[in-house]
Amino acid sequence: MGEVALLPVVGMVMAECAQAGLMIVSKVAMSDGMNNLIFVFYSNLLASPLLLFFSFLFYRSDRPQLTSSIHAGFFLLGLLGFFCQFFGYTGINYSSPTLGTAMLNLVPAFTFIFAITLRMEKLDWRSTSSLAKSVGTIVSISGAFIVTFYEGPSLLMTSQSVNLSHAQLPVQQPNWIVGGLFLLADCIMTSAWVIVEAKILRKYPVVLIVVFFYCLYVAVLSGSISFIVERDPSAWSLKPNVRLLAVLYSAVFGSAFQVGVCTWCLKRTGPVFVAMFKPLGIVITVIVGVIFMGEAIYFGRLIGAIIIVAGFYSVMWGKAKEAKVDEDAGISILESNRQQAPLLQNGIEN
Repeated sequence: MGEVALLPVVGMVMAECAQAGLMIVSKVAMSDGMNNLIFVFYSNLLASPLLLFFSFLFYRSDRPQLTSSIHAGFFLLGLLGFFCQFFGYTGINYSSPTLGTAMLNLVPAFTFIFAITLRMEKLDWRSTSSLAKSVGTIVSISGAFIVTFYEGPSLLMTSQSVNLSHAQLPVQQPNWIVGGLFLLADCIMTSAWVIVEAKILRKYPVVLIVVFFYCLYVAVLSGSISFIVERDPSAWSLKPNVRLLAVLYSAVFGSAFQVGVCTWCLKRTGPVFVAMFKPLGIVITVIVGVIFMGEAIYFGRLIGAIIIVAGFYSVMWGKAKEAKVDEDAGISILESNRQQAPLLQNGIEN
């Protein structure tokens, strides 16, 4: 029993490690000169057949019918996902993977704002759960502005980085403001993506097929735009090997493995448990970034990241409290029905 309960924990740690690794390898590939649109195209193109294979392997029957409205939802999901990946990788290219993982903790806050706007959630200021989510949202966004616009003194600086590709990578001066704004746009698009995906899964609950069509449409959109924007044939090359390795890692561990593990953990434990592991990505990325990429740790970035995580946990606490209230209310209604059942039965007999 203990081993079964431990599996989701191990799975989420592995998923966060895969996410942190994805940000590191994408930064290395783009620092080597790889176009971020082409990186998105190759990654999703390779992930699509892999997801299709596993979807038919696990869902051989009982697949709902694909209608035109569901396909339209898949396209919208792919369009939002394309913007997510484009903004995200562009932001990482301008700043660092550490900032990218820190900003990802804004997703629950923006999702809460969208849910309130679309009336998917009610805001009751007398409720401690609503108050916690509202305050957590404000705190998280405030932390994002601190991370983006305030650097502060350096706390830890490494003299040189360990070479990941055994070749000297071109050094790009980070632009934290531009990178932070792109990452902020990534979080907004990701939150909208979560809302749309939740609606699609209600109509078509086959997760791997949904993810397959998502990757397929992202590949089509990014490939079409890349062919128009990028006319240099050398930009499509996967040489040197650092580009090929980054694309393979993104396809296998970024799209297939991470999405699959998170989905499995989501079904086993619920969304709150999965979301609680998001700040772990910051720790992993900071350690890898300092050791292998020679990143500096700045006071402003550290304080901003801590504030974002604090707001993140406030939002998650509010959602967990609401879930607990709903669960208790459901149990009370069930017990009330059970108590009324004998009375109803006696009344019918009389």
